[in-house]
Amino acid sequence: MESLMSLTATELGKRIQAGEVSVREAAEASLAAIEAREPKVHSFVTAADRETVLKRADQVQRQIREGSLKSPLAGVPVAIKDNMCTEGMRTTCSSRILENFIPPYTAQAVVNLEQAGAVIVGKANMDEFAMGSTTETSYFGVTRNPWNPEHVPGGSSGGSCAAVAAEECSYALGSDTGGSIRQPSSFCGVTGIKPTYGTVSRYGLIAYGSSLDQIGPIAKDVTDCAVILEAIASHDKKDSTSIAREDYRFTEGLVDDVKGMRIGIPRDYFGEGLDPEVKASVLAAAKVLEEKGACLEEFDLSLVEYAIPAYYVIASAEASSNLARFDGVKYGYRAEDAGGLHQMYKKTRSEGFGAEVKRRIMLGSFVLSSGYYDAYYLKALRTKALIKQAFDRAFEKYDLILGPAAPTTAPRLGESLGDPIKMYLGDIYTISVNLAGLPGISVPCGLDGKGLPIGMQLIGDCFQEKKLIRAAYAYQQTRSYERCASLKKGAFGNE
Repeated sequence: MESLMSLTATELGKRIQAGEVSVREAAEASLAAIEAREPKVHSFVTAADRETVLKRADQVQRQIREGSLKSPLAGVPVAIKDNMCTEGMRTTCSSRILENFIPPYTAQAVVNLEQAGAVIVGKANMDEFAMGSTTETSYFGVTRNPWNPEHVPGGSSGGSCAAVAAEECSYALGSDTGGSIRQPSSFCGVTGIKPTYGTVSRYGLIAYGSSLDQIGPIAKDVTDCAVILEAIASHDKKDSTSIAREDYRFTEGLVDDVKGMRIGIPRDYFGEGLDPEVKASVLAAAKVLEEKGACLEEFDLSLVEYAIPAYYVIASAEASSNLARFDGVKYGYRAEDAGGLHQMYKKTRSEGFGAEVKRRIMLGSFVLSSGYYDAYYLKALRTKALIKQAFDRAFEKYDLILGPAAPTTAPRLGESLGDPIKMYLGDIYTISVNLAGLPGISVPCGLDGKGLPIGMQLIGDCFQEKKLIRAAYAYQQTRSYERCASLKKGAFGNE
């Protein structure tokens, strides 16, 4: 019998609406997959209580039967990255300091999904406070790549991407501060969109870098991502950075036509440090778009080498400010036997935060300190403005920019943690998009010699998600979805 979790989210949604599959059957298929695969993958920090999931499934089924719920996502199981608040359900940011935190409210993006009839099956693992590129900095243990469990799934949304790739759920929500949706999507062979900054409300998203963070969808294909983005995007008065857009009809971009579309390929993205197999696959994908009528041209984007230092100065500065709220006073972990308020602060943070989070807090506090603010933080802000100007010039000529999502395929577990600088350099193709507030999408475009996925990244101008979706959709019409190697081999023991 065909597994319901092997269907795309929209395929499963159509079957539910047609009465061919019940919401309870879909939920039970997801719960069974989680039970079978979690021991090897560890995608989740918190798997939802079975009884709660099935109760929600029955509620959604009644609404569908009554005709009050017609969303294409109604009844479809979803995983939520564990930095989005969910009322009554543990939200940890994969950190000891929030190990037992249960929020009193739900993030607006998740509320929007629930209004569309989504059934939440768990909270996905992540790098602690979204600081990392491998999902190895989680206090709750590493997530493994379903394609090869000896390799990382990427990060920080590695749990969300692994859950989709391992077919434990139909789709997931992630957040992207410097590539945290697109890079793990590339490593796990799934599709992920980082929307224009402000498109999806950040209310209820526990902040890392407030000027960079953005929630987005992770799924098997572009169609799913467009449908999910349409469901979660909205203007929200509770979020001061939320933008009231005129058009949220992202599914209109699902058109198999790129004739005349101008796509720029930055020479800066294809130089030293790029794995030859990744380069070959991405350029082969570009050739497919050219054969379908797109006009491709190489160009110099410039300022690429300044993106990483600017990003880590800005993101760490914002993190040092945002994470100051975790002090043991209001919520979360509190150290015992502290002799006074300041000692309690120090001991709580020392015991509650992991090494990578401490590193970025210290870096952020340094660049914001008296005497160094002008030398580092203000320079980084000026560089951010110059990077945005470079993209503005590029988009005067091109509809989209095409390049790799990551310089390599997924590294082996443990390789990146010993060299933080090397890990930071792995974000070289994604962080500029966040600095400029642009939309980007990662689409699977091949496998390397070890059988690990490779992702192509498309970048659009602000509010041009439809162009991204159109080009990515046109490309995906030329290839079938690749199930992860472990599933194809039956390595999870229940296939």
